[in-house]
Order: sequence, then structure tokens, then C-alpha cells
Amino acid sequence: MWRDATKKELAAEALHITAKDMTEMGCVDGVIPEPEGGAHTDHEAAAALLDAALLQHFADVKKLPLTQLLDSRYTKFRNMTQFFRQEV
Repeated sequence: MWRDATKKELAAEALHITAKDMTEMGCVDGVIPEPEGGAHTDHEAAAALLDAALLQHFADVKKLPLTQLLDSRYTKFRNMTQFFRQEV
């Protein structure tokens, strides 16, 4: 887009790809924190955080009646196709 790494914050803002944006738009089910220093510095800790989040999410999903689960997934993915035009 800008072909300049110094514009990464501007690109993220324009594309709405931050964790906060994705959460607010309902495109993600949650945000998994990284270990101190980032996931690339501690693979085991990152894997443990991911494992805990997946197990919790799976437990929550298993509690839902199938029709409710399918309806929520359908709605989520339909909402992802909505585009917002915003003046920059």
C-alpha cells in the first residue's frame, strides 16, 4: 500500500487489522496474549497460552446447542463480508 515500513501504523489503522479492530468488528473470538517479549522469544509459553485459550473456547462451544452454534458462526462470517467506507 505505502511500500514503506515506517507507515505500518498508518496501514494498520487504515486496514483495521489491529486486535482491537478485529474484536470490535466481531471477526475474532478473542485475542490471545503473547508471553513477555513476544511469541517468537518463548515458543513454549506461547504454545501454553494458545493451548489454554483453545481448550477454554472449545469447552464454551461444546456447551452451545448445535443450532445456536451454527447460527452464530453463520452470522459471524456474514458480518465479516461487510465493508465500511471511511474517509481517511
